[in-house]
Amino acid sequence: MDWNNLGFEYCKTDFNVRFSYVDGKWSEMQVTDDEYIQMHMSASCLHYGVELFEGLKAFRGVDGKVRLFRVEENARRMQSSAARLCLPVPSEEMIVNACIEVVKRNERFIPPYGTGASLYLRPVMFGTTAGLGVKPSKDALLIVYCSPVGAYFKSGIKPILVAIDREQDRAAPRGTGDVKVGGNYAASLMSGEKAHHLGYSNVMYLDAAEHKYIEECGAANFFGIKEGKYITPKSPSVLPSITNKSLRQLAMDMGLTVEERHIPVEELPTFDECGACGTAAVISPIGKIFDMQTNEVYEYSQEVGPISMQLYTRLQDIQYGRAEDTHGWCTIVL
Repeated sequence: MDWNNLGFEYCKTDFNVRFSYVDGKWSEMQVTDDEYIQMHMSASCLHYGVELFEGLKAFRGVDGKVRLFRVEENARRMQSSAARLCLPVPSEEMIVNACIEVVKRNERFIPPYGTGASLYLRPVMFGTTAGLGVKPSKDALLIVYCSPVGAYFKSGIKPILVAIDREQDRAAPRGTGDVKVGGNYAASLMSGEKAHHLGYSNVMYLDAAEHKYIEECGAANFFGIKEGKYITPKSPSVLPSITNKSLRQLAMDMGLTVEERHIPVEELPTFDECGACGTAAVISPIGKIFDMQTNEVYEYSQEVGPISMQLYTRLQDIQYGRAEDTHGWCTIVL
């Protein structure tokens, strides 16, 4: 496998694991090499969006050990998503053990240290009850599979271009924005395509109620740096990013003040640095923000800011075993 030229695409691996919820109980873990699902054409996930997922990574460290990053946090967030969709809630132990099993079974697909690549895990859950009415699914299928993925920035971390879309909302207040369900991402596709057509790699969404406050950058959380502060939106419709949670802790470790609050669009020019953060890239520094409706432009340095770079490096050092894991975030699998 050409580890240095992997993208963020699905690559077939040897095994995935599955649990079925039928007749009020979860099955034992099933290990399979089958990539496909046999499902009734009237399954609730196919008609009413009763589906959720997670994303996390395993890293081959400088010491040769394999580390899963914050798998318990992903398990708890998956439980929250399942509860919101009225699906059977798997135990934290089930999800964690499934992730560990998938990593062990697919060890040969874990990229070597130094390539910048990692093993991406995708736990996904579907409501599988067949029916026509809109109602909770009493049956479910939980799958955990994996794929090796390349470094997000092939030639080193660099700023991205972001467009604000005021015409479309990602998620409504008190809706499903704070859980990781497929419908949130389906709602973002049109805006994403519009931004890409204009030459922007990501979309910044504002709050759906007033369109005054920054919410999320596509599939990633937003943060801004100024005056010794790490500032990130606080909203009931923002997904609680595990990467953002980790960066907030590292920011505090560095002596920064962390603020979770409303961020009005008018505050954008006051930031020294800003970025998007998530599992795929860790941090995507933002070099320019364009408002597609007002034509306003907010420009930042075309170099990665010093605080963003330090946060990125500190997190990667923990993930790859180059720094002590003082917060107990990593689970050593192999």
